[in-house]
Amino acid sequence: MNQTFARVRSLCPTVSVGTLTADLMDLGSELALLERAGIGLVHVDVMDGCFCPQMTVGPAYVKGLRTPLLKDVHLMVREPLDKLEGYAKAGADILTVHLESAVHIHRVLQRMGTLENAGRPGEGIARGLALNPGTPLEWLEPLLEEVDIVTLLAIDPGWGGQKFAPQTFDRVKRTQEMIASSGRQILVCVDGGVTKDNIVQIAASGADLAVTGSAVFDGKDAEGNARFMHAAMRDV
Repeated sequence: MNQTFARVRSLCPTVSVGTLTADLMDLGSELALLERAGIGLVHVDVMDGCFCPQMTVGPAYVKGLRTPLLKDVHLMVREPLDKLEGYAKAGADILTVHLESAVHIHRVLQRMGTLENAGRPGEGIARGLALNPGTPLEWLEPLLEEVDIVTLLAIDPGWGGQKFAPQTFDRVKRTQEMIASSGRQILVCVDGGVTKDNIVQIAASGADLAVTGSAVFDGKDAEGNARFMHAAMRDV
């Protein structure tokens, strides 16, 4: 277990808060309120317009996040192998790739295991593997030896207005069973459609991490929202 993954585990159960719905013109203040709320992870959704229809941000954005929060970078990009090092150099602590995004996903995961952590030299990168809602969980089994975090998407990436897929709860349970059989220490994360209305149920499912964004940055009380989401994961 590398030290970065140990840091992530020590924070769980918790939320990782996405910034794309924050006030990007005042991002420093938005990050500061997450710190005050006790959040330990800031989430960055990277979309390339190919793997999913939207385009968002790149390594320069990740590097520009001036914060002690762990940088949780979710690569929703096609064939990510040659892009990994750029995000590691930008300060990513967690790199998550999609199982569906590469022909040779095992090679991608192995490459991630060799990356240096630019922000925390010598600590390594925590390796995440994400699955879309329609991807069979059985595809995970041969890859678990190369994974620290399994992220189960509750919506299809890149389209707005989707509802949280209720079968996600069963997928969390089945993934936990697969992890237990593997004998490895792997975290389970739920991402997509996470709201104040379902966060308690997500926590009760046994998920270690939940990714949220618009539920925090809804234009009202972002710090209060962040505290609520964080407490919901911790208290169940």
